[in-house]
Amino acid sequence: MRPQKIDDQEMLEGLTKVFRNKGYEGASLKELAEVTGLKKASLYHRFPNGKKEMGEAVFNHLGNWVNEHVFKTLNDNSIKPLSRLNGALAAIRVLYDDGKETCILRAFSMHNGLELFEDLIKKNMSIWIDNFEKLGLAFDLKPEIARTYALQSLVEIQGSLIVTKGLNDLSIFDTTINDIQRRYLSE
Repeated sequence: MRPQKIDDQEMLEGLTKVFRNKGYEGASLKELAEVTGLKKASLYHRFPNGKKEMGEAVFNHLGNWVNEHVFKTLNDNSIKPLSRLNGALAAIRVLYDDGKETCILRAFSMHNGLELFEDLIKKNMSIWIDNFEKLGLAFDLKPEIARTYALQSLVEIQGSLIVTKGLNDLSIFDTTINDIQRRYLSE
């Protein structure tokens, strides 16, 4: 009897969970295989370039989700800027499970992970900044202020995730998301 086919979405979610919890270096092939329900040989069959290819697949998986739920919302000119902001922030809450989840950019930015994924990390951070900058411009902010707010939003989201974990206090992430909203509304 043939083994049950592993759903790609479930497999990527499992890989994402391990990489988020363990980082790139800390994620063992044994754990990656277990979470996908595949044997190591089958995992290598799906990802011939090994763990690096699995990491790239996770980046693409999360990148597609963020593009669909955060960036499309930020750039939807058919809705008012406030609704775009609120929708994007709500999606960010989902992405990070209200602060419980680690950002994959952080999880891959240690030692070998940074060397392997530096370009992807920079690209993804730049995309976040560019999309929040567009939102700032939609709020009629001056370009330099829109850029500053965008960069500050990224720094605050990333920093709050680390501090939330370190202090085991989800209210830090919640406060940060609310502060980002207030910043855009204060202009």
